[in-house]
Amino acid sequence: MKRSLSLFLVLVLTACFFGNALALNYVATLGNESTFETMTEARANAPAAMQPFYPQGKYVPHPVMDNYPGDTTYVYRSADMYGINAAVRINTNLVVYSDQSFASKDEALAYLKELGLVDIIEEARGGIVLVTPSDPEVGFTAQDQQHYYELQTALFSINAAGTQDGEAVTYVDASYYGGYGFLYVIGLGEGATFLNNYVASTFDYVSRIAGMLLVNGDMERIREVADIVPVYLVNAPENVVAKYEKVNGTDALLVEGDKTTSYNQAYPVRKVVTLDVDQPDLTAIIRDAYYNLFIKAQRGQEITQGLYSASTPYQGYGSDSAPYSLSPRNAVINGVTADGIYEFTRVDDRFSGIKTEEGEYLQTWYEYLPEEIVNGTAKEGTIPLILALHGGGDDPRQFVDGQGFLELAGKERLAIVAPEKQNLHTTATNGKDFLSQALPELVKYMLETYPALDASRVYVTGFSMGSLATIRAVYGAPELFAAAYPQSGIRGAEPTEEDAKLFENVQVPIVVSTSEYNMVKAETLSQDFYNLLSQLMVLDGMEPLPEADYDAYPIAGFDADIYTRTTINDDYVKHSWYKTDDNGVPMVGATYIESIVHCLYPQHANIIWDFFKHYSRDLTTGEIVYDPYVR
Repeated sequence: MKRSLSLFLVLVLTACFFGNALALNYVATLGNESTFETMTEARANAPAAMQPFYPQGKYVPHPVMDNYPGDTTYVYRSADMYGINAAVRINTNLVVYSDQSFASKDEALAYLKELGLVDIIEEARGGIVLVTPSDPEVGFTAQDQQHYYELQTALFSINAAGTQDGEAVTYVDASYYGGYGFLYVIGLGEGATFLNNYVASTFDYVSRIAGMLLVNGDMERIREVADIVPVYLVNAPENVVAKYEKVNGTDALLVEGDKTTSYNQAYPVRKVVTLDVDQPDLTAIIRDAYYNLFIKAQRGQEITQGLYSASTPYQGYGSDSAPYSLSPRNAVINGVTADGIYEFTRVDDRFSGIKTEEGEYLQTWYEYLPEEIVNGTAKEGTIPLILALHGGGDDPRQFVDGQGFLELAGKERLAIVAPEKQNLHTTATNGKDFLSQALPELVKYMLETYPALDASRVYVTGFSMGSLATIRAVYGAPELFAAAYPQSGIRGAEPTEEDAKLFENVQVPIVVSTSEYNMVKAETLSQDFYNLLSQLMVLDGMEPLPEADYDAYPIAGFDADIYTRTTINDDYVKHSWYKTDDNGVPMVGATYIESIVHCLYPQHANIIWDFFKHYSRDLTTGEIVYDPYVR
């Protein structure tokens, strides 16, 4: 079997966003005031508004929108939107298809305010796109499907580039009013019928939507819903309800007065809410759909680009793919999730004694704490802690949410600390690796500050650039961590002699992960990956791996003591190989997921926790304690 590289790393790649030149004084919101424009105005104003935040290139409106009927669509942008680096992906997008037309912007804005949508988006941060028929005399027609494609392309083309008059340019629309995994679509009247017929029935469209609200809409008999999607249907015909229930595989029912929720017991995020009322209270219904359906779901993009959109004019963008994977979401609203996980932003100079050669230090981090820590009711030493390390260009909050850690924290009552470390992968002024010193100090700070945290159950994981940071954290203080899980990229992680000395009386269970389309299509683990696994085994007091034999042991190249093959979220096949120590405890492993590209995947947190939860460290002896029966 052919060997091919699956891991590249170094300081790149979760997404190609580079905003702040320095790690100090980190800001990932734009500081903008709320704006309301026609789409024509938004496209004209966006380049000048965003250029100060992206000084490295020229920004222009996306040409896919050149023929879009901009004066029939309106754009509301909340104050202080997320932006810079990949933080733009945290923005929420509410796309509203209304069969009404408006004589002025003032009328359109009053309409959105009356529906409660402006209050919602100001709370969430992001944009509302209000779409009315391109031909008000006729209403929505098949021609509006072309405009939907144009709008979708612009919304999702984050940092997409092209040329204009021979000059390299970057398209600004997605950063100005777009989003990514938090796209929620509302259809009212004929707008709902349009979405049923032309959007829900088109795989490339509906499979990017995290939730839909459709009020008083019908659907042509020959149409089918093309992919799973959470949906709230008001006064929908029975045959329309049946189509959504079929695609979501609903097999359970909850009745609450006039509202019925059918859902998939294995994947509860796949649900269909129905409500039949003579006079719908749109404001109340929108609020119910948003807080009880929309923000409980997100989409993650894992499929290779262009897979289901190869014939489109702008095929080839990293986000131009389908389907986006549907996963549960645990949204932070006003600093806390519905199940009581609090988000705190910390900007502090307490770690300024550890500086890079450029004079920077770890200054900003985000803490996610269960309410039982915040209100002081948690018993001492009972809450596990995860150190979560973002990738190149990512925002720590976007990483925590996009990898599913907020959802995990709510279910398992975990604490998470996520530092901003964009430009800190370097040496310190004392000549030693910076992260090996700073990250353990952050963990010690958390343990000292919050006595409810369990020092025997501290774990570390990171993605892409964060995978190298994960290894560096472990090398700096292996005794702190009960287990580690670097994801998707670990070149440059070879231990030094000084690192190895710290492992003389310490073991750290560790799994290193990758995927099939991690940068390039790979049919095997890369040699770098394989070599690191072997080195980690030696650090943990085990024999190194023999020379890889991919014919005898496909993909992995070695004879595993334990091998598992599972399907994640009804999406992707995951392979895992483990080598055990003399006591039969899995200590070093590799995970490989078929078909996934180099990206954040909301199921990663569950995958990682399924490994972490079995391990703790005896704080007296320092030994690893393994419990195979933890559920």
